[in-house]
Amino acid sequence: MDGVLVDSGELHFQAWSQTLAEAGISFSLESFRKTFGMNNTGIMTFLLGKPPDPSLLSYISDRKEGFFRQAIHGQVHPMPGVLTWLKRLKRLGYLQAVASSAPQANIDALVDEMQVRAYFAAIVSAYDMPGKPDPAVFLEAARRLDLSPERCIVVEDALSGVAAAHHAGMKCIAVTTTNPRQDLAEADVTVDSLVELQLEDFRR
Repeated sequence: MDGVLVDSGELHFQAWSQTLAEAGISFSLESFRKTFGMNNTGIMTFLLGKPPDPSLLSYISDRKEGFFRQAIHGQVHPMPGVLTWLKRLKRLGYLQAVASSAPQANIDALVDEMQVRAYFAAIVSAYDMPGKPDPAVFLEAARRLDLSPERCIVVEDALSGVAAAHHAGMKCIAVTTTNPRQDLAEADVTVDSLVELQLEDFRR
């Protein structure tokens, strides 16, 4: 979702920066880039160098996500090419799912803000699952769509997401929203924008 359907990276960075500054935890743009796509447990483990205390994780997560959801109203729009592809794939009979590391409340807020809920046959949050690069969220999305993993295509922008797609046994199209092309080299197809995608990229 983040970085693929919607360019929400700056809003997430601001929310993390504000929350972690209050908690006295060091955070940088480089740390943000390396952890984008992970769930909050993974992000905090990366920043602290160890799994966070559950009470600290809960406090940080609630505060950060609250800041984020306040910030999105009127500020988020589908990425270039998103609506074209959502409509085209639905018309062609592809089943589509959101499979995101974000909390369910964030997913619901963004999907409804962009008015794209009708395109998705499943919406899955990995917030309470093992986070990417673990493939749990993609496997759960496939299960809800009643599809085997090898029949699924993941569209990702995060390094952890590309790895998770392949761990799930799925093909992956990467978009260079968050990371440079060379860092996404493990993806099966890499584009700078969904506008560049061709139907053949999905078919093959």
